[in-house]
Amino acid sequence: MTVRAVVFDVGETLVDETRIWSDWADWLGIPRLTFLGALGGTIARGEHHLNVFELFRPGVDPRAELRLRAEAGRLDDIGPEDLYPDVRPTLDALTQAGFRLGIAGNQPARAGAAIEALALPVELVGISAVWGLSKPDPAFFVRIADELALPSGQIAYVGDRLDNDIVPAAAAGMRPIWIRRGPWAWIQGGRSEPPEAMAVVDSLAELPGLLG
Repeated sequence: MTVRAVVFDVGETLVDETRIWSDWADWLGIPRLTFLGALGGTIARGEHHLNVFELFRPGVDPRAELRLRAEAGRLDDIGPEDLYPDVRPTLDALTQAGFRLGIAGNQPARAGAAIEALALPVELVGISAVWGLSKPDPAFFVRIADELALPSGQIAYVGDRLDNDIVPAAAAGMRPIWIRRGPWAWIQGGRSEPPEAMAVVDSLAELPGLLG
């Protein structure tokens, strides 16, 4: 079935989260390398990534800390500087090739406005906190297809996580494309070729040629 739309995950697919996680380390007073190493260990154990806070601050409430950061003017909002360099050229090329584009990921409600402010050429911005649905819930992927009014088989979903992106997108009948970058991709899959993925890429710049 021909792919007519390409939908992208957010973190480590479009957005390099290094700055955000490093800022959290600074906020907590933990050396960056130590904090990022612990985050990798949390991912490798299959735990929720927010558990890394418990390691360094037992009993901490990450959401309360987030409110304190907001009051201090240190929001986690995504900015243009956080986009990977291949994002805008790839999305422009896919648009010129006639693909419909979207973004849908597990993000807090305020991320929607931050993503809209990036002025990327997408027709859909799906935010889990707004939809009341989070990956890997199959209903999240059904919602994407409903929003685009397309059969699932005509949608390619691009993501870095095997557990949240590739496996559930395949189960929903979409065409998953795994981008091998960021901690989740390298820890969960490394240099493997997951059978659920329609394709594996190391850069979004490969997509126009792949889908064309």
